[in-house]
Amino acid sequence: MDLLMDGNHTAVTEFILLGLTDDPVLRVILFMVILCIYLVTVSGNFTIIVLIRVSSQLHHPMYLFLSNLAFSDLGFSFSVTPNMLVNFLVEVNTISYLGCGIQLGSGVFFGTAECFLLAVMAYDRFVAICSPLLYSTNMSTQVCVQLLIMTYVGSFINASSFTFSFFSLLFCGPNQVNHFFCDFSPLVELSCSDVSIPAVVPSFSSGSIIVGTVIVIAVSYVYILITILKMRSTEGRHKAFSTCTSHLTAVTLYFGTIFFIYVMPKSFYSTDQNKVVSVFYMVVIPMLNPLIYSLRNKEIKEALRRELGRQTIVSSIIL
Repeated sequence: MDLLMDGNHTAVTEFILLGLTDDPVLRVILFMVILCIYLVTVSGNFTIIVLIRVSSQLHHPMYLFLSNLAFSDLGFSFSVTPNMLVNFLVEVNTISYLGCGIQLGSGVFFGTAECFLLAVMAYDRFVAICSPLLYSTNMSTQVCVQLLIMTYVGSFINASSFTFSFFSLLFCGPNQVNHFFCDFSPLVELSCSDVSIPAVVPSFSSGSIIVGTVIVIAVSYVYILITILKMRSTEGRHKAFSTCTSHLTAVTLYFGTIFFIYVMPKSFYSTDQNKVVSVFYMVVIPMLNPLIYSLRNKEIKEALRRELGRQTIVSSIIL
């Protein structure tokens, strides 16, 4: 253990991440599975970003927010998965005190951005379905930019509350984090200083964001449902509802896991269950989002076919 003397205490300068399992066979299997998930995550989200960028047919507010969601998924995955893969290959996976703080802050930043973006996308669907004639005004380029600025500023503030709280904690004893990444709760458990204020501030910040974004999503979909039920055309109802199914799926997966990890009482589940749910929340969902939106969205599939067709034509001309 790398330690430094700090007054009458011994300050921890690095942490040991215990990871998911000690079984060597299971570690190899998990490494291969999560590596495949990581590669699909990177390629899928990067494809979504590039496709929306190069395809003029996708230059709409909904796809602007979707490209930012893909960027958030990439950042979320980058902040945790590479270090997690290393954990499967080494006997003892250490991370520096500073590195732990950076990983915590980046994970919170991109996780919070995902919450905000899902709420913004719900509002976008609300305007498109409930006020279609005012859509171009209410979701103008200026409004979209302002919503994105609010998203990233809010994410930065929330991440800062976690980061500052982490660096205000004193670690002078055990340095083994019972997780595969630097999550805030197990770090607080290792602290030997007063954690009342450092633990409350980020909890209040993140709790307010979760409640606020859930309210925006819920209210938006209540109005969307009322508007859809008032439609006389069955085809119109189906078309309106189909534009929301991908988003509803992403919202259910993301906020469902957040609720399990951060809202449910800890007596309801064990640390190992928390780790498994965290893998789904931080590793699997960033892979699923581009699949959910691409497989159920005709415009994205058509744009992808067009771009692939152009690339094929260009390649044949060159050859």
